[in-house]
Amino acid sequence: MPLEITFLGHSAFLLKADNHAVLIDPFLTGNPVAKHKPEDIECDAIVLTHGHADHIGDTLSIAKRTGATIYAAFEICEFFSAKGCQYLEPMNPGGKVAAPFGFIALTQAFHSSSYEGQYMGQPCGAIINIAGTTIYHMGDTALFSDIKLIAEIYKPTVAMIPVGDRFTMGPEQGATAAEWINPKLAIPMHFATFPLLTSDLSAFTPTGVEVRTMQPADSFTI
Repeated sequence: MPLEITFLGHSAFLLKADNHAVLIDPFLTGNPVAKHKPEDIECDAIVLTHGHADHIGDTLSIAKRTGATIYAAFEICEFFSAKGCQYLEPMNPGGKVAAPFGFIALTQAFHSSSYEGQYMGQPCGAIINIAGTTIYHMGDTALFSDIKLIAEIYKPTVAMIPVGDRFTMGPEQGATAAEWINPKLAIPMHFATFPLLTSDLSAFTPTGVEVRTMQPADSFTI
């Protein structure tokens, strides 16, 4: 079954397959590289890796307009419940939740997570199984050895890897992560959005893994 992957800029992606659309970390408003506006997005699920503003982004307005279910850490779901969102799947790393299109699982990530001074639970990566394809969106993370275990368990076809440096892995460590995961395709993310993030990806050259560097609004189908 075909799966369309659209890069929305920074760490935001839209996955479409079989009348389902999964939105990941929808930072559009205030994103200087984004080509889409929140009102352009239609989805039935929103996956959030952690609580920082450049990942939560436009979740509230999109969820209320579309009725999308939010899949996120328990504390993030509590936050959106208090904002009037009705469709929530609170999670934490270690398990998975069945979804109409497949399943969602959260993984470890080494970072932080807060929103407007409020603790938003543990930062996570996300495993998204849709249309028979498994995607590993790493969220914001440093390099850590259990990436190998996550890859062994879920065997993702596509890995979305943060490489902007300073707040996450840089390109060199991102390449190591890609080699450990060994997907068919690695997509770099969380780079060049702001001056503090590197725009030089010349060192993101994992051995044996195809790299696809996408620009905001780029799409492809697998």
